[in-house]
Order: sequence, then structure tokens, then C-alpha cells
Amino acid sequence: MSRYMYERLSAQDNAFLVAESPHVPLHIAAVGIYEQESVTTPEGGVDIRRLRRFLEARLHEIPRYRQKLMWVPVENRPVWIDDSHFHIDYHIRHAALPRPGRVEELKKLVARITTRPLDRSRPLWEIWVVEGLEGDRFAIVSKVHHCMVDGAMGAELAQILNSPSPEIEIPEPTPFMPRPAPSEAELLADAVARFAGMPLRALRGLAALGADPAGLGAELVARLRALSDVAGLTIRRSSATPLNGPLGPHRRVDWLTLPLADVKAVRRALDCTVNDVVLATVSGAVRHYLRRRGVDPARIDFRVSAPVSMRGTAERGRMGNRVSSWIVRLPIEEEDPRDQAAAIRTATLELKESRQALGLETMMQAAEFAPASLMALGARAASGPINMVVTNVPGPQFALYTLGAKLLEMQPLVPLLEGTGLGIALFSYDGKLHVGLNAEYERVPDLGAFTALVAQSFMALSDAARATGRLEEDDIDEEEQVVPVTAPEPAPERSDAIAISAASSST
Repeated sequence: MSRYMYERLSAQDNAFLVAESPHVPLHIAAVGIYEQESVTTPEGGVDIRRLRRFLEARLHEIPRYRQKLMWVPVENRPVWIDDSHFHIDYHIRHAALPRPGRVEELKKLVARITTRPLDRSRPLWEIWVVEGLEGDRFAIVSKVHHCMVDGAMGAELAQILNSPSPEIEIPEPTPFMPRPAPSEAELLADAVARFAGMPLRALRGLAALGADPAGLGAELVARLRALSDVAGLTIRRSSATPLNGPLGPHRRVDWLTLPLADVKAVRRALDCTVNDVVLATVSGAVRHYLRRRGVDPARIDFRVSAPVSMRGTAERGRMGNRVSSWIVRLPIEEEDPRDQAAAIRTATLELKESRQALGLETMMQAAEFAPASLMALGARAASGPINMVVTNVPGPQFALYTLGAKLLEMQPLVPLLEGTGLGIALFSYDGKLHVGLNAEYERVPDLGAFTALVAQSFMALSDAARATGRLEEDDIDEEEQVVPVTAPEPAPERSDAIAISAASSST
């Protein structure tokens, strides 16, 4: 009997596919800026052949990078299969800036690269190597579809595709032997068997929960309350602002860097979390930006989606999404940065107690049983209650290298959801907090002004923290407040594909 290999996408992973449109590409992007000396050719360019071999030697640690989508007939749900025609040359691209390329020119190129949707007939990732950056540097621009990774997994990929030491040796790539793919008839037969087994799996799940009746009752109450909170927010749409509306096909990108030690010093002085500092900083920037655009912040109910990782220790290294979200109202009516930070701290503490993130996770679990048509409607409505996405991902606090080329900064870019004209992503790396901004081209024509307001808002928050008397003068480096421009654990073993026989119903 024939055997074949595939893995079904979760409802959450599939949601990023059904919500995508030509003007709303849903891939996560990042811009790494490296020292060039160790990868320079005699002609002064970047040795793209060595870089390609270096990256290819790491692909065996990311099986999903050599898999593509296939759809189940009738059910119209996607699965992952090995790409028997995989070729790395399609995924590694080479570009150059006119020398000496300025960072502003790099940002314009990045905006054009990240605007283009990924080709769904191939593995959903690209890496662009961009040479010609001033200061003897080059950039690597990566794109990975959100159906493959969440923020936490994206941080792990950065460590897999780089090295914790400036080694320059390239190991021999592990041979790739694509596993058999199912036919459409086999996929449909498996889907029918899976559907028939749903009631039995549901009963087994209830039986497992019923082993602890007290725990079952408390868990059900917690989930119902969380669902009620989320439903209430979904019904009340967010306020209209200049940052919100239909998205066009073009983007602007910008970024800045904050010293992570300064962010942590402010956190300690204000007795809150790093996430609270981030949201308070964004609150101040949004407040001043709306006033700049002639809008009274006191009349706006401005909400952001702040993703929350739901990954357990056992789920490290697994591709796909294990993330929920908080919907946080930003206190943009407050003028004092300390009042903004206090309001954010209160709001996030309440969200932790209410377990709002559990409500969104429960909805995603229920979506596993929903047809694709309902998934599409739900995914497109998901941006209704929010004005912006603000995501903060912790990264490695040690230097990474590619063929001896040191990674100087890693600027993250979160995709825009329909109706949200600006998204902010933060990534901490080697003592710095990198802030990437992705904006719709026409809706945010003055993105540079917003970036400057983020820097000013953090400096105002730093001054407010100093005024508490709990922040020492030496805690913040006055000359490096804002710059606008241990070894990692071994990668866990991955088994991303599942063997299925033609008679099996397990996927």
C-alpha cells in the first residue's frame, strides 16, 4: 500500500492564509545589517555563493523551508508536503544599492521587497542579500509567511540561520530526499476519516478533563469569561483614525534602536514590565501623532493587539503559530508619561487576571472544526476591534555571525492587517531593542515623523522615570539614549512531517 507524508495546518496557521490578499501580504520580515569584511570578494562585493552554501547547510534544521502547500479537495484546508522540485536559488536573492548606499535607500528597497506576496506554489520564504551599504556593511532581508512562524519561532530561526561564533567553515549540506506526497483522492479520503472521528476525539477530550471535576469547572468558567471579554471587544469596533482604513499595494518602512539597558532601567523605576514600557512609549507617540494630524486624542478609543506567546517548553523549535493576543486600550488621552505608564500597568495586570489571551486561544481551538468559508470571514473581521499591532519579541543577548560577519542589528517588521495602516515590531538583540515600523504608503506619508515621536516619547518616559528618584543618573547613557538609524541551546530535533497510510485517518 502506498505511503505518503503530510502535515495539516492548524486553524491559526490557516487563518493567516485566508486573511491574505494582494494588498495585505501576511509574511513576517526582518532586516539584518552585518559587517561585510569577512564575506567580501576581491571585487569588493558580497560573496553570494559562499553565503548561499552557508545557508543551505542549515536547511536540514528547518524542514518546513523545503515544504510547500497542498489543498484538500472539497474541505479546502491546506497541508504541508515536501517540495520535490525545491531549489535554493529561487529563495536566495541578490541585490545591490548604488554605492555608497545609505540606510534611507535600504529602507526604500526593503519596502519594495516586503510588499510583494510570497509565491504559494513554492516554500513560503525568501532571503535577499543586499550589498553596497555604506560603512562596509551589507544587509540580509528575510521574509517568512506568518502561517509558518510566530514571533517566538522567528527568534529561534535567527539563531538557526546564524552562528553564535565567527566561524567561517561551511559543513557539507545534508542531502534532501523529498518524501512522497499524497494524491488529491488520498487527501480527501483522510479528511473524510478525520471528520468521522471528530465526535470520538471530542468525547476523549471531555473524559480527560472530567478526571478532575473541580478543575474542569474552573477551567470552563475561566474560558467562558475570557470568551465573553473578547466577544465584547469584537462587537465594539475601534475608533476611526488617520492610521486606519483600506490598504493600498505599497508600504513605507522605518526603524530605530533603543539601548535595552535604558529600557530596563525605566522598567525598574516605574515598577512595571518591559512590555509596559513599550506600550507606554507607543501611547505617547500615537498621542502626539494624532494631534499632529488634527485629531483630539481624548476623543479616540485607540486599541492595539499585543501578541502573547502560548508556547510551552516542550514546543520550542516547532514551526507554526502558538500565540494569542491581548487587546489593550492605549491611554492616549493622558499627557503625563508617568500617567500613561501607570494606566498601561493597570490594564495589563487586569488582562493577566482576566486571562483574555485564553479567550482568543479558545476561539482558535474551536476554529479547528470550522469550515474554510467561516474561517475566511472570521479572519477578515479580526482587525475590527484594533487600530494597530504592537509585538515585542525577546531575542538572543549575544552576538550572532554569518561566515564571520557580525550581525550588528536586526530590525523586525510585522505585517499589516486589513484596516491597520501602521504596525510596530520590537526585537531585543545583543543589548539593544530594535523597533521596526511598517506603514501603508498613502495612509502614513510622514512615517519618519512618527518614528521621531517614538524616540521622543521614550526620552520623555525616561525623564519621568528619573523624576521618581528610583532611577540613578548612571542608569541611562546620555550619549546613547536613542539611535535612530551564554551560547544558545542546541536546536531541538524536529519532526514536522507525519507518515500517513492510505487507510489511516490520523493527521
